[in-house]
Parts: sequence; C-alpha cells; structure tokens
Amino acid sequence: MPRTKKFASLEEEAAAGSGMRFEHAMIAMHAGIALGSNLGEREVRMEEALSFLRRLSKGGHFLRSSLWKSDPVDCPPGSGEFLNAVAEIDWDGSPEDLLAALLAFESRAGRLPPEKRLRNSPRPVDLDLLYCGKLVRSSPGLILPHPRLANRIFVLGPLAEIEPHLCLPGFSRTVKELYDRLREDHS
Repeated sequence: MPRTKKFASLEEEAAAGSGMRFEHAMIAMHAGIALGSNLGEREVRMEEALSFLRRLSKGGHFLRSSLWKSDPVDCPPGSGEFLNAVAEIDWDGSPEDLLAALLAFESRAGRLPPEKRLRNSPRPVDLDLLYCGKLVRSSPGLILPHPRLANRIFVLGPLAEIEPHLCLPGFSRTVKELYDRLREDHS
C-alpha cells in the first residue's frame, strides 16, 4: 500500500497528480505508456496491447496515438522495423504496480524475460511506462519520467499527437516542443 500523504483539499491532491490515498479515496492520475513491436504480426500485437491498456484504465480515460513506423535503435543487426504508439490511461495505484501489470502483459504476449534475451532484441510487444502523473521515481526497477523519453523521436512523436501541451516533471518544454526540437536535430 502506498504511503499516505495528506493534502489540505482534494483539489490540492488532484493538482499534485499524486495518486495517493486521501480519506480512503484514490485520485487517479494519467499514466503514459509507450508501445512497440518489431516481431511477428506487429499490427495485431499493437492492437491487443492497446485493448489491454484500455481495459486497464481505471477511470475511463484513454488516449491513443496512431501507429508510427520507425527504424530499430540500439538493436542487434537484422532487427526489423518497429511499429510504435503511445497511450494514456487513468491509474489509481502505484507506478510499480502499473509497471508489474505491463511486464506481465509483455510476458503473456511472448516476450522473453530480461535474463533470457539480448538487450534490445526483437520483441512481439514492448510496453514502457513513460510517466505517472507528476511523480518522480529513481529506483533500480523504475525511473520516472522515463530516462530516454526526450531522446526518442518514436516516443515523442506519438506522445505529442495525444498530449502536445504536457510538461513532464524535470522538463521546461512541452512534449510538442521537445518533439519539434528533436526533429530539427535529426534533419
């Protein structure tokens, strides 16, 4: 159970985006998840993952980008082209619990556990937790916001499609501004 943090009002708690318990009620926060697939029936896997995320959303909030194609980055030679997307859901638990749910889905979809695969090897589906409200985490199992988010055009593009004005903790620019700058740097 997450630690209890008291706020002066429900409005203050909601503004904090904490998702912490207040008087036995949980305030949902928006969580962003990046999706990728470069193995097997990519479109089918992506739609299955998006359906899973829609069902996982606690408050009915669900945004999804279109599917983007991208070349593999830091992958073994011969890795196939990726399909990528980003979804945003409501989540009222801990980010660690959300990450566990994402990893369990990856496993059910056929992704090998980290100890049995090469780093960045082709995968039927990959789900990365990008952010969870305004929470910041830095632990061996979870870093929020995602540490490579601002350097990945295949993440920023789909995220800018659904949340262009979002400003994540630790960033002074919106997602759209980060995306535009990264596109400029790569042209």
